[in-house]
Amino acid sequence: MKYQRPPYTFVGLVELKVTDLQRSLAFYQNIIGFKVLEQSERKVLLTADGKTPLLSIEQPENVTSKEPRRTGLYHFALLLPTREDLGKVLYHLVQNNVRIGASDHAVSEALYLDDPDGNGIEIYRDRPDTEWEWMNGEVKMVTEPMDGQGVLAAANGEKWTGLPEGTVMGHIHMHVSDLTKTEEYYTKGLGFDVVCRYGGMALFISTGGYHHHIGLNTWNGVGAPAPSDNSAGIKLFTLVLPNEDSLQTTVGNLKQIGAYVQDEDGVIVTKDPSDNKIRLVVA
Repeated sequence: MKYQRPPYTFVGLVELKVTDLQRSLAFYQNIIGFKVLEQSERKVLLTADGKTPLLSIEQPENVTSKEPRRTGLYHFALLLPTREDLGKVLYHLVQNNVRIGASDHAVSEALYLDDPDGNGIEIYRDRPDTEWEWMNGEVKMVTEPMDGQGVLAAANGEKWTGLPEGTVMGHIHMHVSDLTKTEEYYTKGLGFDVVCRYGGMALFISTGGYHHHIGLNTWNGVGAPAPSDNSAGIKLFTLVLPNEDSLQTTVGNLKQIGAYVQDEDGVIVTKDPSDNKIRLVVA
């Protein structure tokens, strides 16, 4: 989990809009294993360790179903401490007849599923970074079948009891409308490094040599429109910067490239070229 804390820039709280708060809450507690940190009539803040908010689910007034072929969330990704933890999650999901996908990405092993509104979720564990392969500044990532039996065996028959305390928001993967403008925004504006180009339609970026803090793709179509304000889906995500100096530098860089950046009630908010909203905070 060393890449999800300072001195790196990493993804913090992810905020989702849902069409039925109680249905979503039941899913995120019983299937994903979150605990409630704070709850109001229209919004719930969820945590793994009882202290750190990782996910917010909110039911806005007049919310509509998630719109297809738009920019926005592809998936948010919960990073578990160990392969044993992933094995417990896999067994739990299978026992509950949850429809899942599973992949081996060389750097990680990952499970994929959707919440009741079609918001994508990845639950994964990293292989040790000493096993990642780098060539010419790019990390080798693949999509191959996961060794499900091996992952299950790693759990040693131990019971799933929800998300382990060490769970963090490992990365986020977004649909965008244009990779060229997007690359400029995230690298020159936000200070990320490109670590993998995937088939001309996806880009993986990170700080500090992680395999990716953010994935970006045009799989919903080049020029895909942004979703309506009241559509279910992502509201915004938070990027945690290491210190105040890096925040001020980042704000300056964003302004220099002409990106949207505003102070909203003392909080810096920016939008990427596809209208994906990001809150910038200091660790």
